[in-house]
Amino acid sequence: MRTHVFALTILMCTLSGCRNGSKEAARPPQASAAPDVETVRIASRQLDLKASLPAQLLPYESVDIYPKVTGFIESIRVDVGSRVHQGEELMRLSAPEFMAQRSQAEAAVRAAESQLAAAQAKLTSDQGTYQHLASAAKTPGVVAQNDVMVADQTVAADKGTVSAAKHNLDAARDALRSVSQMASYLTISAPFSGVVTMRNLHPGALTGPASGQAGSQPIVRIVDTDRLRLVVPIPEAEVGKMKQGESVSFTVPAYPGETFYAPIARIAHEVDVNTRTMRVELDVRNVDGKLASGSFVTVAWPVRRHAPTLFVPSTAITGDQQHTFVIRIHDSKAEWVNVQTGQSANGETEVFGDLQASDQVVRTASDSIRNGQNVSVHAAKQP
Repeated sequence: MRTHVFALTILMCTLSGCRNGSKEAARPPQASAAPDVETVRIASRQLDLKASLPAQLLPYESVDIYPKVTGFIESIRVDVGSRVHQGEELMRLSAPEFMAQRSQAEAAVRAAESQLAAAQAKLTSDQGTYQHLASAAKTPGVVAQNDVMVADQTVAADKGTVSAAKHNLDAARDALRSVSQMASYLTISAPFSGVVTMRNLHPGALTGPASGQAGSQPIVRIVDTDRLRLVVPIPEAEVGKMKQGESVSFTVPAYPGETFYAPIARIAHEVDVNTRTMRVELDVRNVDGKLASGSFVTVAWPVRRHAPTLFVPSTAITGDQQHTFVIRIHDSKAEWVNVQTGQSANGETEVFGDLQASDQVVRTASDSIRNGQNVSVHAAKQP
């Protein structure tokens, strides 16, 4: 009897479980709830910010001093750090052969002057003879006509001799000036005022174009430190609107906490194809000598656009492996809009794409919000 009751109980439990399982399987799956998103309106305004860019201070003028003639360094009056003025003598070379060449050129000038004087004296004498014969020939039978013609031809020849002597004298004087000019190269002066930053040779060294290895290196280098060039390579995307004469601030590591200013002086108006940057130069007055050429500085570069652009919170921009996009909300549906990003400042980023200033985008975007998905929207408070 107990066996039958136990079997009946098991059968009833089994039937009850099957019915419950069938009811669970028959229930339709519940639809997933629409995600709740916070939206903000896209802002349109004129970009005006300061971008930190690396730059370098270079001397306004810099020159390596090479000798024009070959000779031995007789004396050198400057060294590294020496401040020189324009026209000041820097060094003197010694080349005895130039003295001999100058003496020869002076002797050639004197000889040419003597030849010219002799030719002019002969011309004067022959002209007198011709005039006397020509006057006497007016009386018939006194002077033969042939003698008059010979005297005339002699004067013409004398004139040619005088002209040639003048050319010889001019050539001799040019040669003397050339030798004198070459000899003047033995004294080397400063082409402009500045500071000596390098010295390679010392008294007694042979230098010049024909001196071999020594002639391939400069004797000294002079730079103008009173005026510097601040060279800023501006990235292509940040060229924007630049104004010549606009003052730009910069800082140097040697003076932390101190800000310097300089105007925009020269704009290349050409992007370097290798670096994709445009060279811009600022004129830096450095009369007090605080700034050193060659220093790297940080420039607060003004970045502007020619027209207003669109801005969204930086968190509104997301992406996957193929795209960078924002999520625009239209009729409570998410829409992925591909964008290109520009400048970022104060938690916002400049975007370029198929967007309008009146569009609403998700404040905190994520690729988990799928394109075309229904969403529950509430607007964020505008600051």
